[in-house]
Amino acid sequence: MLLLVTAVAIGMGWLSGGYLKGVGAPASVPVAPENEGKVPKPADVEPGTGPSLVALAPITTNIASPAETWIRMEVSVVYDAPQPPAMSDAIHQDLLAFVRTLKMHQIEGASGYQHLKADIEERASIRSQGHAKQVLIRTLLLE
Repeated sequence: MLLLVTAVAIGMGWLSGGYLKGVGAPASVPVAPENEGKVPKPADVEPGTGPSLVALAPITTNIASPAETWIRMEVSVVYDAPQPPAMSDAIHQDLLAFVRTLKMHQIEGASGYQHLKADIEERASIRSQGHAKQVLIRTLLLE
């Protein structure tokens, strides 16, 4: 009975792995015979109009509870287009004020990290009038 259950588990794992591997594969695009072997040229894009990544200054402060706990967070913001430095400074100050209100139990574990990231992304989006598309947390240290 144990061998049968093991064989079924191996078979299901192999089948689901093959299925998932096929789901994530990129769709093939048919190529015309006259274009075969040629390198496609990138679309005409004006420089400086695409998404941009801006690293904010590190945030180092104490959290609300326990007050003796310090946090250091380094973040980068992905904008839909280049933005003025004043917008990044405003986002930085807003995130600093937000981090000072955190309590340790709010950021414990994987779900706490996900909630923190969601809250930070929402605040950055509001502060930038929707231009901040994503916030990347590069470093998060608590001492």
